[in-house]
Amino acid sequence: MRLHQETEFKPKPMVKIGPYPMVVHIMKIYQHYGFNDFILPLGYKGELIREYFLNLRKFTDDFSFNMKSGETSYLTANNSLPFQITFVDTGENSLSGLRVKQAAEYIAGDEFMVTYGDGVSNVNIPALIHFHHERRAKHNTLVTITAAHPSSKYGQVIGDEENIIQVFDEKPVLNDYVNGGFMVFHREALSYFDGDEMLETVLQRMVKDHKVAQFRHEGFWHSMDTMKDVMDLNAYWEKGAPWKLD
Repeated sequence: MRLHQETEFKPKPMVKIGPYPMVVHIMKIYQHYGFNDFILPLGYKGELIREYFLNLRKFTDDFSFNMKSGETSYLTANNSLPFQITFVDTGENSLSGLRVKQAAEYIAGDEFMVTYGDGVSNVNIPALIHFHHERRAKHNTLVTITAAHPSSKYGQVIGDEENIIQVFDEKPVLNDYVNGGFMVFHREALSYFDGDEMLETVLQRMVKDHKVAQFRHEGFWHSMDTMKDVMDLNAYWEKGAPWKLD
């Protein structure tokens, strides 16, 4: 509801920041580090995500279209998104835990990454994976989440003993950590998934067994929960976008 103005007619990952929808910004973060294979669990208005990627070249490249035969010949290759994408219909009302479990059916290896579709960061993905391997070897953990600092939505004021304000910080970065949404999973973690539930519920269950590690990220992270967040992220984009790695 907080993004109703944007999400009434489109899924949240398709909200545009600059020239791209949020999902592409996230995928380009991974692309920077050489990861180009993605699985997109589709729910609410998932057909719009399918259509975007299936028709992207028609909006970025020059092409010739034969109306008689229906054949399309592309003349340029302006699309710089070398992604291999698996689209999985996980149901419009499914919760995030079930979506991850359904998507994992298409993963052959023992390790995969999970990322929410509504946040960007300049997190170092190889460092995150390396840390995950270290924690797993030492503590037999199954999941590593990126712990990031959120920004306060309120202005912070600091006054002196005479109550004269010395500092006014409009949106201070808080010292607390939150789940930044960039996560590494070992396949064994799937045994903790139980039906249609939120991913956070699964993680809470795993925390009780000491199976979750945190990778502390001290750099940029920003989620997209409100229209104010959309405006802030677009303002960041205009200034250079801290999460834009290429």
